[in-house]
Amino acid sequence: MKKYFIITVAIAIFASCTTEEPQMERTVFIPDPIDSRLPAYTEWGYNAFGAKISRRYFVAHNDIAPCRILYRDGLLRFSMSGYWEYNNYGSITETTLTFIFPFERLYEYADLMMLHNEKIELTASTGCVVNLSQNGKDETLNIVDGELHFCRAQMLFIDEQPNRVILSGVFNFRYLSETDEFPVTVSNGRFDFGINRDIFYAY
Repeated sequence: MKKYFIITVAIAIFASCTTEEPQMERTVFIPDPIDSRLPAYTEWGYNAFGAKISRRYFVAHNDIAPCRILYRDGLLRFSMSGYWEYNNYGSITETTLTFIFPFERLYEYADLMMLHNEKIELTASTGCVVNLSQNGKDETLNIVDGELHFCRAQMLFIDEQPNRVILSGVFNFRYLSETDEFPVTVSNGRFDFGINRDIFYAY
């Protein structure tokens, strides 16, 4: 039986310098103590994510909404958008990584609580698809192996009212590219998002 978690906080605690709601939508980057170019793994709804793609960094940024979730036709689409440093000269490009997988019907953002401790095997045999979009080009990745793990789902209450679901987890996978016979490794992936009705869609 799954266990769900509830967080109740005062706005003044969650938003340290202001009590305005928009502050909660921002990305808060807490450096990882081992690799400071990645965000630390947190479970506080900091709207941050990060991973290494072939040793280059793909991370959230305040210029881009870091997460969107869509449920349609029996599939959950979980997207992370940020900047990817794609060469050795520091050039970056806006990139979106999307995990698409079968899941039971979701009607509203609160139903995301069902993702608590859910592990998704990222292979075609499980009905999962992983897409990488950048520079106007969408690529469906040829996944070799990997896993997306929603470690924790928590309902955040503010002033005793449900405000958002905090989804936190990790991911790692390898895929075959069109230009290299060896797999590309996506490693050290982690995410921590506060999801409300503004970024969750179901139809």
